[in-house]
Amino acid sequence: MSALNLDDFAHLIERPDGGVRRTAEERRARLAVPPGALGRLDELGEWLAAAQQQVPVRPLARPRVLLFAGDHGVAQLGVSARPAGTTRDLVRAALDGASPAAVLARGAGAQLRVVDLAVDCAPEELPEEVTRHRVRRGSGRIDIEDALTAEEAEAAFRTGMALADEEADAGTDLVVLGDLSVGGTTAASTLIAALCGTDASVVTGRGGSPIDDLAWMRKCAAIRDALRRARPVLGDQLELLAAVGGADLTAMTGFLLQSAVRRTPVILDGVVSAACALVAQRVAFRAPDWWVAGQASGEPAQAKALDRIALNPLLDHGVTAGEGTGALLALPLVQAAAALAAELPVRD
Repeated sequence: MSALNLDDFAHLIERPDGGVRRTAEERRARLAVPPGALGRLDELGEWLAAAQQQVPVRPLARPRVLLFAGDHGVAQLGVSARPAGTTRDLVRAALDGASPAAVLARGAGAQLRVVDLAVDCAPEELPEEVTRHRVRRGSGRIDIEDALTAEEAEAAFRTGMALADEEADAGTDLVVLGDLSVGGTTAASTLIAALCGTDASVVTGRGGSPIDDLAWMRKCAAIRDALRRARPVLGDQLELLAAVGGADLTAMTGFLLQSAVRRTPVILDGVVSAACALVAQRVAFRAPDWWVAGQASGEPAQAKALDRIALNPLLDHGVTAGEGTGALLALPLVQAAAALAAELPVRD
């Protein structure tokens, strides 16, 4: 296996086609509906046209929901409302169609795919197509140890890249990206605090299932301790992910970067995907042009990351469920933008 060089992404990733975007803007000015009347839907339609390199834009035919799953050792400290090691239950609910993300995906006509990177259960407890990419059983406790070894981090990153290639080759025209994890927001908040140069208290939120004050203090202390381990490796993004990320977050980062290489647009969900996007931006500054933020989750770390990336969430409904739910709520908006840009008549 050749050595993984993240610097290559800065050269491989191009921005969505600016010339096509200007053509889409000119076409929009000739539509029967007055300019500005559709608000951000105009902007989304032009973004999709530039990504597809086509005017008028193609309506979205094959959106896909990808949920990266993993347990985090830091959950043993009681930083989450869910017991440590119970990501398996979240995975099972999504596969059974009983989670909010599964319900919304069905309604939007998007196929849902769950990828196990570090779920803490025996592999035979989940379907083989879910577990075949697993890197390890649970990521390390980031307040006292690395989440991954260097070899595991590279394996997880390459898995994310391979998944992006699979989706692009299968004709997926938009990815809704989310996570299934217990302790994932603690790891994500640590990454964001490290990259933004802020203290633990500034980024510590209440999580998808809101925690009480005592759990919040435990979470804040865990992020503080993890930050001490993160700061010495800030210059190497893969080392940073190995130290305080986890297999699921590392794979998501690889997925985001390779999706940008393959010109696949992505809707980000909550704080976990925002953290991975922030790491990916450090690797390749043009990569964020291929993403939109689905919703504001209320997590302070997500707000800080999106501000740094310069992404403005499409929705703000106070949804804290995570698991891709917020991004899925934004999917119909993006689908509507594509349909309007494609099908509204142009004035003579």
